[in-house]
Formats: sequence, structure tokens, C-alpha cells
Amino acid sequence: MESANTYVPEGLLLSTPRNRELTSSLAGLEKAMETGAILEGLALLCDADLNLHIDFPALPGIRAQIPRSEVVFTRPGEAVKDIAILTRVGKAVCFKVMGIGEADGEGRVPVTLSRRAAQAACASAYLADLIPGDILRGRVTHLESFGAFVDIGCGLSSLLSVDAISVSRITHPRDRLYNGQLIWAVVRNVEALTGRIFLSTRELLGTWEENASRFEPGQTVAGIVRSVEEYGIFVELAPNLAGLAERREGDRALAEGLVGRTAAVFIKSIIPERMKVKLVLIDAYRGEPLPAPKMTYFIRGDKVTHIDRWLYSPPLSRKRVETVFSEA
Repeated sequence: MESANTYVPEGLLLSTPRNRELTSSLAGLEKAMETGAILEGLALLCDADLNLHIDFPALPGIRAQIPRSEVVFTRPGEAVKDIAILTRVGKAVCFKVMGIGEADGEGRVPVTLSRRAAQAACASAYLADLIPGDILRGRVTHLESFGAFVDIGCGLSSLLSVDAISVSRITHPRDRLYNGQLIWAVVRNVEALTGRIFLSTRELLGTWEENASRFEPGQTVAGIVRSVEEYGIFVELAPNLAGLAERREGDRALAEGLVGRTAAVFIKSIIPERMKVKLVLIDAYRGEPLPAPKMTYFIRGDKVTHIDRWLYSPPLSRKRVETVFSEA
């Protein structure tokens, strides 16, 4: 009988009571094999044949490994790169228990595990049912200039493109994310032919009104310079809110080379009907920049599991910025 598995990013099962229980005795591993339970353990090393060796601290007599052919789940036509195996060392990996052998002359019991089987179960029992608008938990695993790769279950990756991270434009995902970060994301699209899943986070970070309500005219606040244009300087106040500081004499010199740096800005006015926040640049900091604004989620997956549409624009605004999720 198949176990009722929870499909989560790798690392989230490692310290759970159920995982500790089933990996702390031979009887627990036998039960996991019978039920098809997905467990996690730390990959201690990768041998010369690219087999991953898994550590069970409570079972020093167990010799557990994931054979090279069982490390990565692939779809038809996909090849497994060695780097996909090597980079698992030192990290938590998911697996199913596939076989338990007889003890050798030194009393060590060989146990064969399969990460591929766990990932295949996740792909068919969880990811295959996701539709645009579903909200899920993910872990950032890798950053590229075009976006972030996010583990959305058992080490299976999806892409969060740079333009879908926030309304406020950024030049690189590192302006907002870091490797290992747990995030909430919404399914943006599911590719029909391959089943590949694409994510977005901008819809979870608040509407224009929700973000603007945190500020008032007359305040001087810290922001991040995102671009310097001929007509003004865009300063990010929150991941989904930026304001424009009109260029005055000396402002360009002040802001030159400071894209991505911290700036002090005076809030001159907030205009909902135009979705505008008018700013005055007070000062810009040339030392180490402050961390990127915290990802404050106005929609979280532990509260809301699906959205059909999201309207960023305020009711008074003539401009309409929205996302309509569709299975098409």
C-alpha cells in the first residue's frame, strides 16, 4: 500500500518526526520500503562510479547508497549530467527504499535507495496536477541572469524568470533571492508538451495600494536605486513598488554608478489614480548596499492555495496591470 507522501522541496523532510522514526531502525526502513514512503538523508559522498552514499546517523551498521542510475529522474530525451549528481553531496536528498540486503561478514547491511523513484512519484502524483494559479512552496537552488531555478518538490526544478520575480524591475535575481531561500510562488504556466512548470512571485507581493499604504507623504525613507534615466531616477521602496525622483541639477552625479545602491528619498506625493509615487532624492550611499527589501507576502500558500486572477492597479487608476491565470 502506497504511503501518503508529502511532496516538498528537498531538506524539508529531514528533521520531521516521521523521517527520524523511519530512518532510525532497520524495521523503519523495511516499513518505508513496504509503504513506498519518501524519506530524506544527507549525501555524505559521491564515489568514483557516481553513486551517492547516504548517512543514517542512528544506523552506523547500514551501508546505504543511491546508484548513479537512480539519482536523477529524467523525462524522455533528457540526459543526466554528472554535475547534477556531484552537487548533491553535502545536501539533503529524497529517496525511496528499494532494497535491503543481507549483512556482510562485518555485520554491515546494504540498503539500496532511489531518488529517481521519489522524483517520479512527485512528478506523477503532485506536479502533474498543478495548474496556473496554484500557490506552492519552493526552494531557490540556482541563480542565472535570466531567472532562478526553484525546487518545488523532491528536487524537481521549475523556472522563475527575472521578469516574474516582482513588479519593481531588477537586473538579476540576486537582487531579490539567494540560493537555499524558501519562497512562496504561484504557477505561472505549465508547458503542455514537456510538463515543465514556470513560476511567478510578483502576484504574491502585494498590489500597488497594499504597498503604497505602508508609506506617507512627508516621510524620508530608504530605497534602492534601480535605474537612472534622463527624466528621473527610479527608486524601489518595496519589491512591488517603485517611485520616481525627478532629476534636479546634481542628481545625476549623485546617482551615477549607484544602481543597486541604497538611497534616502523624501516622499513628495502618492497618487493612486496615476500609480505614482513622487520622490526627492536626498542622498545616496556609496558604501556596501543594504540587503534587498524583504519579500513580504500578501498572499501565502499556507493561507490561500489558488488564485484565478490578480489586479495590481488601484481602482482609480486608468492603467490596468493584472494577471489572469489560465490552463491554456
